[in-house]
Amino acid sequence: MLQVRKSGDRGRADFGWLRSQHTFSFGHYQDPEHTGFGPLLVINEDRVHPGRGFGTHGHRDMEIISYVLDGALAHEDSMGNGSTLRYGDVQRMSAGTGVRHSEFNRSGSEAVHFLQIWIQPNVKGIAPSYEEKHFSPESKQGQLRLIASSNGRDGSVLIHQDAAIYASILNGSDQIKHELTPGRTAYVHVVRGRAVVNGTELASGDALKVTGETVVTLAQAEAAEVLLFDLPY
Repeated sequence: MLQVRKSGDRGRADFGWLRSQHTFSFGHYQDPEHTGFGPLLVINEDRVHPGRGFGTHGHRDMEIISYVLDGALAHEDSMGNGSTLRYGDVQRMSAGTGVRHSEFNRSGSEAVHFLQIWIQPNVKGIAPSYEEKHFSPESKQGQLRLIASSNGRDGSVLIHQDAAIYASILNGSDQIKHELTPGRTAYVHVVRGRAVVNGTELASGDALKVTGETVVTLAQAEAAEVLLFDLPY
């Protein structure tokens, strides 16, 4: 079964300094039809104005992944980590027993555009931890590049859930097939551009829930960047 989630149907928040689109229920946006997909609970597309950001706040028992699209996102946390993320950088923070962090756009002129993804862990009460890695455009071009997994294989960041996240950049004649083993589902989110996923046309911000299928096919892309989540059913 295929279910489309159109970009324009997502929840929206505009605080002046922050414009955000919520794929699933989050904050003031609550939709009982869209509360997550398996352990995938949040995909927020955030744009933060220059010189603004999220002040120090806390999380616990959540896998939090940041995928930067444009600009630079400064991060600081109670574990002592401090870094600036740019396009191609993927950050994973396992909140575990509790962590406090801030995210800030220190640029004086350029907005920062990023996806924040929350995945429910399959274990609670672990020590909080942090990881970040860079994935070049070339490593994603015309193929699925594993960026997060349950065991950190192939240089991906490690998440505490039986899930895998792949990133891909496709265009023109590029075609990719991803097999789903029994008991697995997929969620495909088009970050930008356009692509046809299992025969369904998707534009920037659109997504597709894939259940009861054995293969996910990405094709007929136009300057597309895509995230594919392989998830337990």
